[in-house]
Amino acid sequence: MAAEGETARRLFFEESTEAVAIAAELIATAMRGGGKLLVFGNGGSAADAQHIAAELAFRMGRERAALPALALTTDSSVLTSISNDRSFDYVFARQLEALGRKGDVALAISTSGNSANVIEAVKQAQRMEIATIGLLGGGGGGGGGGGAVAGLVDLALIVPHEETPRIQEVHITVGHIICQLVEDELFPET
Repeated sequence: MAAEGETARRLFFEESTEAVAIAAELIATAMRGGGKLLVFGNGGSAADAQHIAAELAFRMGRERAALPALALTTDSSVLTSISNDRSFDYVFARQLEALGRKGDVALAISTSGNSANVIEAVKQAQRMEIATIGLLGGGGGGGGGGGAVAGLVDLALIVPHEETPRIQEVHITVGHIICQLVEDELFPET
């Protein structure tokens, strides 16, 4: 299993190192202009969303001012009211509508790229002119992977693997790298 994880990581970075840097620059530019990062996903991807938001809102590697990052996976009252009264498909889209603004960045995390609520959120972000990044997996169809979300986002970061645990291992590595790059860009060490 460890070898599969290393292979997935190596293949991803052989293909996507530049795209990771572009994602970090997109987020840093948004934050420099007063925007924020809105992160969302289901299950393990929800945990990753919270992890990434925490690294930015608090700190990644050094003491610095807080950065505006919010996981849309944490407010149980909002999550359950939208799910119960409308549909789980809109649990992230409705929060984006309430909290997002043009100039923000939405980071959609999905191992399949086919979760209905992630798709609806990306569509909502597009309607609001919010930049979108997909942190996705190789499964789920859609040609080269990334599922339906890959074709919707402005920038797709697709881990070329079919197994959810291996995809998630790479996702959190990518999340940490993006957070570190954003922090370095906005708070260069003197």
